[in-house]
Amino acid sequence: MKFVSPKKHLGQHFLRDEAIAARIVEALRLPGNARQVLEVGPGMGVLTKLLVQHPEQYQTTVVDIDTESIAWLHVHFPELHGRILEADFLRLDLDAVLPGPLAIIGNFPYNISTQIFFHVLEHRQQVTEVVGMLQREVAERLAAAPGQRATGVLGVLLHAFYDVELLFRVGPEVFTPPPKVESAVIRCTRNGRAALACDERRFTQVVKMAFSTRRKTLRNALKGLNLPSEVTADALFDRRAEELSVADFEHLTRLAEAAAAA
Repeated sequence: MKFVSPKKHLGQHFLRDEAIAARIVEALRLPGNARQVLEVGPGMGVLTKLLVQHPEQYQTTVVDIDTESIAWLHVHFPELHGRILEADFLRLDLDAVLPGPLAIIGNFPYNISTQIFFHVLEHRQQVTEVVGMLQREVAERLAAAPGQRATGVLGVLLHAFYDVELLFRVGPEVFTPPPKVESAVIRCTRNGRAALACDERRFTQVVKMAFSTRRKTLRNALKGLNLPSEVTADALFDRRAEELSVADFEHLTRLAEAAAAA
């Protein structure tokens, strides 16, 4: 097998610039002295090669849904025997497979990049760090802090539990095949928030509802919560979702909880 054929339905664009691959791996900080690193979508192993060169630093496991990539990895990385997982990352029970603190890295398939971060949020007590390449527009939205125009639902949810940095941008010419968009690398580092100051499910509901009509004020966007008029008279409801911080959304959630209990 000379190479793995990139598959459009899997969103595969294989990074072939080793200097950029090195920058991605070097961006890992492994907070809390975590050594377990899970690479998502390794393809032909441009990041994997760098990770396995430092077994004292990175205890590497890789996961890919592509059978052809899995076969390639078994041939070229025999040192990863038992740590090459043919599986769908989005369905992977991370704590069962790799218990303990975990960092995630990858040149993420563009078609599931946002789903990857939703899955990370489900395992946020375990995942201490994520370093990943994704479509630049998506990366910029995730890196935008709540209160900035570019932010959205996933950005707010992610910033509730992670510090998010946009590290650098990457052009399409360094991939095979070249994507039609630019890419960027972000780093997410678990912050100190153990839990929200409100019900998490209702928080997510409020955030999604607020952004569903993001051009409208909260007074209109959150009508479905049936908040009493004396509550919605507050100046906070004159604002739009993109203007709110995580703390603002926590406050809105508590208002929604109080209204539901009344």
